[in-house]
Amino acid sequence: MNKTIRRASVFSLLLVLALLVRATWVQFYEGQALADNKNNRRIAIEKYAYPLGDIIVGGEAITGSERTTGSDLAYKRTYKNGKLYAAVTGYSSQVYGATQLEGIYQDLLDGKDTRLKNPVDTVTGKRADPGDVVTTIDPDVQKAAYDALGGKKGAAVAIDPSTGKILGLVSTPSYDPSEISGTTDSAAWSALTKDSDKPMTNRALRQPLPPGSTFKLVVAAAALEDGLYSSVDTRTDSPNPYTLPGTTTVLRNESSSAPCENATIRTALQYSCNNVFAKMAVDLGQDKVKATAEKFGFNDAELDVPVRAYESVYPSDMDKAQTGLSGIGQFDVTATPLQMAMVSAAIANGGEMVSPHMVSQISDADGNVLRDYDDSTDTKRIVSSSTAEQLQSAMVTVVEEGTGTNAQIAGATVGGKTGTAQHGENNSKTPYAWFTSYAKDDSSGKEVAVAVVVEQSDAARSEVSGNGLAAPIAKAMMRAALQQN
Repeated sequence: MNKTIRRASVFSLLLVLALLVRATWVQFYEGQALADNKNNRRIAIEKYAYPLGDIIVGGEAITGSERTTGSDLAYKRTYKNGKLYAAVTGYSSQVYGATQLEGIYQDLLDGKDTRLKNPVDTVTGKRADPGDVVTTIDPDVQKAAYDALGGKKGAAVAIDPSTGKILGLVSTPSYDPSEISGTTDSAAWSALTKDSDKPMTNRALRQPLPPGSTFKLVVAAAALEDGLYSSVDTRTDSPNPYTLPGTTTVLRNESSSAPCENATIRTALQYSCNNVFAKMAVDLGQDKVKATAEKFGFNDAELDVPVRAYESVYPSDMDKAQTGLSGIGQFDVTATPLQMAMVSAAIANGGEMVSPHMVSQISDADGNVLRDYDDSTDTKRIVSSSTAEQLQSAMVTVVEEGTGTNAQIAGATVGGKTGTAQHGENNSKTPYAWFTSYAKDDSSGKEVAVAVVVEQSDAARSEVSGNGLAAPIAKAMMRAALQQN
């Protein structure tokens, strides 16, 4: 064999070996990555080849699957009362992917979760029958919140304080996930994503806003826990009006006739005295207020319910004037409705917080429980039982005699706190109306904690208040949770 032929043969052999190595690498090392690539059409074809499992509310499926025509994707997702439950389910779209519970549990819902497979399925690679997601949502509470919010822009959350179960989670304006579940819904998707009201934003979990005076509950808890004041009925050192330290800014109260000078914590909550809580925050110092806020859940960037909530923030590195403003839920303090519901839930539960969650269990197609989330919740001591009892009592005074009278429910003990948070530079835009509360049925002892925020409504600016806009929504939810007529 001459030298040229020998060299060509060796080169050809090397090329063959390189191809074999590359084929082996692709098959055994890159195969899964290619299979999982979002641009791989086979993934969508496989996912929608069969009906998906369901998301369950109150024992009934609020999702379904519908046979398609003229598409290689055999089934598409459908929703019952889609707008009512969109903040819970999210969407499952053949084009735009899946979010929230649909996204978190997509392997369970499309049958790919390994826990669904029996030994034969594992060997053969056969797709298992899909599983279901059972939520903690109470359909009556959910509907009460949605109806009460009506045409307002806002959100509401209800929690069972003793179990951490999220009973209601609503964001308005809402959208129907069925409108974007197929392959020909680009017009609907474009309209939703361009809508200035952002209907696809989950305001209950993912839009932190200044909590205003509802944050005064956290500051009061910090003062009682620290021993700055021995009880909610001890007079405070609170000049009225109060000038923020190092400035000429005078912090006034909503009502000039309110008895806010050196008021007790009970009276200060009842009349929502800014001077008391701004001064209290300064006296405590930002570190102590921050420590208490973080116990309640602020500054937690990994709060999963199991949908991840955006972080509610209590800031650092403030001067004394900024610390004073933080004491009334302003400056850079932000909170989600979930966070403020957690504050009321911990107070209502004797100072202990049960981790909030909106999925009770996941199960296979035969109803066998794969995981029970109700049995795996964590409970943390946030404040002492004495502090919790005192704050409960003061919150009752707010509802019975103070700024939260619109939340009163016959046959139930209701405690709450209103908030009207400034919005825009120099409060140039319509304020946010807040209300957070708890209610306990006097007969059954059944409890619920709620938080509501109204970002925008048809009410005149002068009529925007936590009691006027948010408290009636909270009342409707609490009545539904307690099953009051």
